[in-house]
Amino acid sequence: LMGTKFTVYDNGVSPTKTQGLLENSSPRQELAAICYETNVLGFKGPRKMTVIIPGMNMNHERTTFSPRNEHETLLSKWQNKNTENIIELRNKAPVWNDDTQSYVLNFHGRVTQASVKNFQIVHENDPDYIVMQFGRVAEDE
Repeated sequence: LMGTKFTVYDNGVSPTKTQGLLENSSPRQELAAICYETNVLGFKGPRKMTVIIPGMNMNHERTTFSPRNEHETLLSKWQNKNTENIIELRNKAPVWNDDTQSYVLNFHGRVTQASVKNFQIVHENDPDYIVMQFGRVAEDE
């Protein structure tokens, strides 16, 4: 998998640093993993982003991911197609607009500045429901 990968943790302690710590210190949990991939056009077109988050249990609580090694991480499980208790979200693919000669997404008036960094996150089961969006609203000052 080419691209950049990030992992988001809570404020727990890294498993590599738990030796000799107090018993009441909790190991850190993975809250999300994000993968950016360049597209086939390199940096000229839209990038692909995948967001991997823990699933929910029957009580609607987030599944705990406190990996003790590389094989137990959200990213590793997702890469190995072990998607039990994992939710995979993706950025909505922008559509080419002939008028503006650019890729566009419909932010319904909330975003006012075009940017390659604008994105919308959706689940494949309901691509019209936007889970999260990010977009520029003003020029940098």
